[in-house]
Amino acid sequence: MAIKKSQLYSTLWEGCNALRASGGMDYAQFKDYVLTMLFIKYVSDKYAGKDGLITIPDGATFEDMVALKGQKDIGDKINKQIIRPIFRENGLEGSVELVDFNDDDKLGSDKEKVDLLEDLIRIFENPALNFKNNRAEDDDILGDAYEFLMRHFASESGKSKGNFYTPAEVSRVLAKIIDIEKAESSDFSVYDPTCGSGSLLLKVAMETDRHLSLYGQEKENSVKSLAIMNMWMHGYEDAIIKKGNTIARPDHKEKDGSLKRFDRVVANPPFSVKNWSQGITPLDDEFKRFIHYGVPPDKNGDYAFLLHIIASLKGTGKAAVILPHGVLFRGNAEADIRQNLIERKYIKGIIGLPPNMFYGTGIPACIIVIDKENTDTRTGIFMIDASKGYLKDGNKNRLREQDIHKIVDVFNSQKPLGKYSRFVPFDEIKTNEYNLNIPRYIDTQEDEDIQDLDAHINGGIPQRDVDGMNPYWQVYPSLKSELFEEVRPGYNALKAEATAIKEAIFSHQEFKAYRKEMDKLFESWKTKNIPTLKGIHEETSPKQLIHAIAEDLLTEYSGKALVDRYDMYQHLMDYWLDIMKDDTYMIIEDGWVAKLHIVKQTKKETVYDCDLVPKHLVVNRYFREDLKAIQAKESEKEARENDFTTLLEDNTGEEAIFEDVENGKVSKAELNEKLNEYQDLAFATHFSEHFAAYQATQEKLEKCTLAIREVLEGDLWGMFFEKLANAKGKLVKGNIQERILELQRQITVSDLPDQYKEKVALIKKNNFESLAWEKEIQHPWFEELDVYYHYFTLLSEQGSQRKQIKKQRDVLLTKLKGIMPTDGEYIPEIKTIEKLMALQEEITQLSSKIKEAYSELEEKTIRKYGELTGEEVQTLVVDDKWMTTLSTNIQSEIDEISQRLTGRIMELAERYDSTLGDLGKSVTDYESKVSQHLLNMGVVWS
Repeated sequence: MAIKKSQLYSTLWEGCNALRASGGMDYAQFKDYVLTMLFIKYVSDKYAGKDGLITIPDGATFEDMVALKGQKDIGDKINKQIIRPIFRENGLEGSVELVDFNDDDKLGSDKEKVDLLEDLIRIFENPALNFKNNRAEDDDILGDAYEFLMRHFASESGKSKGNFYTPAEVSRVLAKIIDIEKAESSDFSVYDPTCGSGSLLLKVAMETDRHLSLYGQEKENSVKSLAIMNMWMHGYEDAIIKKGNTIARPDHKEKDGSLKRFDRVVANPPFSVKNWSQGITPLDDEFKRFIHYGVPPDKNGDYAFLLHIIASLKGTGKAAVILPHGVLFRGNAEADIRQNLIERKYIKGIIGLPPNMFYGTGIPACIIVIDKENTDTRTGIFMIDASKGYLKDGNKNRLREQDIHKIVDVFNSQKPLGKYSRFVPFDEIKTNEYNLNIPRYIDTQEDEDIQDLDAHINGGIPQRDVDGMNPYWQVYPSLKSELFEEVRPGYNALKAEATAIKEAIFSHQEFKAYRKEMDKLFESWKTKNIPTLKGIHEETSPKQLIHAIAEDLLTEYSGKALVDRYDMYQHLMDYWLDIMKDDTYMIIEDGWVAKLHIVKQTKKETVYDCDLVPKHLVVNRYFREDLKAIQAKESEKEARENDFTTLLEDNTGEEAIFEDVENGKVSKAELNEKLNEYQDLAFATHFSEHFAAYQATQEKLEKCTLAIREVLEGDLWGMFFEKLANAKGKLVKGNIQERILELQRQITVSDLPDQYKEKVALIKKNNFESLAWEKEIQHPWFEELDVYYHYFTLLSEQGSQRKQIKKQRDVLLTKLKGIMPTDGEYIPEIKTIEKLMALQEEITQLSSKIKEAYSELEEKTIRKYGELTGEEVQTLVVDDKWMTTLSTNIQSEIDEISQRLTGRIMELAERYDSTLGDLGKSVTDYESKVSQHLLNMGVVWS
C-alpha cells in the first residue's frame, strides 16, 4: 500500500531530528550523515545488480549495511565496506569528502555509537522509501525527500550555516525567467559559481525535457560533496562540480586558461562577503573581470560575484542572480559599477523579493536578470516589486505558488501592473543617477484612506469614497443607487440601515448573477478536467498533471472582474500540496483502489480508515439515510442535554436544590443522593411516625455495622481474620466457613472430652450462625469459634435490619406517591430531581443507541470498501472529494468579494454616522445629567 508522501517526509525528518538530539550533534554536522545515507539508499535501490551509470560493488548495498546492525564495529565497516567501495568504484573518491561513520567525537563511542547508527539505518528501512521504480527527473519521492530534508536542515542550522541551500520557491523563479526552453541540445550549459548543494542548478534542469550540461563550484568541501550526491541522485552523474573560491580560483576554464563561458548562469552568492579579493589583485585579474566596470569595495563582494557571472556568460547568455537590495542603490565604487552595467544594457530586469526569505540572512534581496543578447535594442529595465506577496512560515517568509506564477508571468511577458511592475526607460534611470532602488520607480503604497472633515461636521458619506468602490459598481451597476442617495452635493446617505447592508448585497439580482457567472467558470473548468483526473494511471506524471489543470484554471479566470486569477490558482495549489498530490501518488502506485488501514487498535475495537477515500465519503454517498437517522438521534440527545442543563441551572444556587454544581454537571449517584435527601425531608414532614420508626431501625443498623467494624479492626483481625482474607485484603465468608469446618475436624479427632466434641457435631458449612451456640468452653479452638459465631451473628442481624429498612422505606415511598400530585412541602423539589433523573436516563439510552447505530454504520461502510469498483472510487475521489473541496474553497473567495464591499460600506457608515453637532449635543446632554446627579448628591460647583 502506498504511504502518503508528506507523512513519509515528516516521519523521516522527525526520526532524524530525534536521533540528532540524542547524539548531541548540531544540524550542520548531522545533515552530512543523513544525506549520505539517503544517497546510499538511492543508488543501492536504483543500480544494485544492474548495468547503469553507477556501479554498486558486491557487498556494498544498503541491504549489506542493514546486515551490519548489531556488530560492534558497525561504523568502521560502513566506512570500509559500503561508503568507500561505492565512491571508489564510481570515481568519486578524492572528489567527495567522505563522512566518517566511525567518528567517536561526533557519534559517541562503543554502544552509544552502535545504537545511533542502527537507529539511523532503521529510519531509512521504511518500505515506503523505495527508489527502485523511481524516476528522479520528475517531482518524485527522491526529489521531494531530499528537498524536504535540505530545507529543514537549512532552517535549523543557524544563520552562518544555512546558506548551502536556496529556497526551492526562489530557485523556481530563477529557473523560469532565463529562457531555458531555448536549450536545443545536451551541450547547452548552465553554471552556478556558488552552487551550494546544487539545488538551484537542478531546478533549472527540471524546466526542460533536455539533459543539460551542468557546472558548479563550491567553496566548502562538505557542501560540494552534497552537491555531487544531489546531482547523481537526480540523474546528473555527468555534472561537473569543482571545489574552491570562485573569485580567487575559478576552476571552470577553457583549454587556453581563459574563463569558460556558459549559456545560462544562476547563482545565490553569499551576501556582502568581506575580504572577497583575497588571493587576487582585482586590477590585474588574469580574467579581466573588473577592468571595464570597476573594483567592488573591499568589505562588500556582491558586485564581485555579479561581474564574475557576466564574464562567464556567452555573448547570447542570460543569468539570474540573487543579491542583497543594497546593490541597487549603494554609492561610491558600487555606483560606478552599476552605471557601467546599465550603460552596457546588460541588466534586463530586477525583481524585488520579500524580506527574510533566505536561511543565511534576514535582509531583503532581489533578483538581477542579466541578458547579453539584444542589448542593441534594449531601451530600459523591467522592474517588479514582489515584496508584498509571501506566506509567513515559522521564522521565515516563503513565496506562495501564486507569487511564483505571477512573478514569472509578469516578467516573461514584460507586462506593467499598477503597484507591481513597470518597464523603466534608461533615460529615467539616468535622471535618477543610475539608482535602481525599486521604490523610486514603483509606488506600492496603498492609497490613503482620507478622513473627510466636511462629512464629520455635516454628515454624509463622501462621493469620493463611494467612487472608490467603482470596481464593484461596474459589476453591480444598479446596486449603488439602491444603497446610496445624495443628501447634498458630493455627499450620500445609506438608504438602508447599516446592519441590513450585507443582506441587501447578497440578495441583489446583480450579485446573484455575478455569483452564477463565477459558478459557471468553475463548472466549465471542472467539466474539462474531470476526465483528465479520472484518467490518472501508473504512467501519469504528477508534475505535468498539476501544471495542465492549474494553467487551465488560470485561463478560466483570466480577465474576470473583481477576482484575482492568482488567488484562484492558489486555492488549487494549496489543495494539491495538502491532499491531491499525495492522492495522485497513491493512485499511480496502487491504482483506483480504496485500501483500508488500521488507525487505532485497542482490546475493545479496531478502527479502520482510508487515506484516498476517507470513510465519510463512502457514508455520504451510500449510507446517507443511515447517517441522517443517527444525526436525528444526536439532535434529540442534544435537545435533552439542553433541557437537563437548563433545569439544573434553574435549580442551582443559594436556597436552591443544588448549592453548587461543578462544571454544570451532576452524576447519577449525586442525583440519587439528593433525591434521598429530599424524600427524607418529605417523610419527616408528612409521615412523622412512620419516619421515626424507620430512623430507629437505621440507628440499629448503624450500631450493628459499627460492631462489625470493631470486630474487624480490633485485635481479633490479626488473631483470626487476617489469615482468611484474599490477596486484596478482603475478608471472604467462604474462607471463614472452611476454617470453622477445619476447627470442627480438629476437635473431633482430639483428646478433648466427648461433650466438647458433641458441641461441634452439628456444625455444617452454612448453619453455624443458626445454632444455639454458647460461650462456655475455655479452649483456644472454642474461643476462635466464639469469635466467628459472634461475627456471623452480627452479619445476620445486619441483613435483617437492612431488609426491615427497605420494607419501611417502601411503605414511606408508597405514602409519598399518594401526595405527589399535591404541592406539599418538598414535593416540587422531588419532582424536579426525578425529572433530572429521567432526562439523564433518556440521554444515556440515546447515547447507547447512537453508539450502536454508529457501530452498525461502521460495519456497513467497511463491507462497502470491499465492493467498490474502480469507477466508483474515481467518483468518490474526483467528484466527492477533490471537486467538492475545491468548489467550497473557491466559493469562499467569491463570498469574500462581497464581504469586502459590505465591510467597506459599513466602515464608512460608522465613520460618518455622528456629525460634530451630534457629538456636541451628546456632550451637552451628558453634562446636564452629570450636573443634575451632582446636585442631587448635594454637590454644588462654585
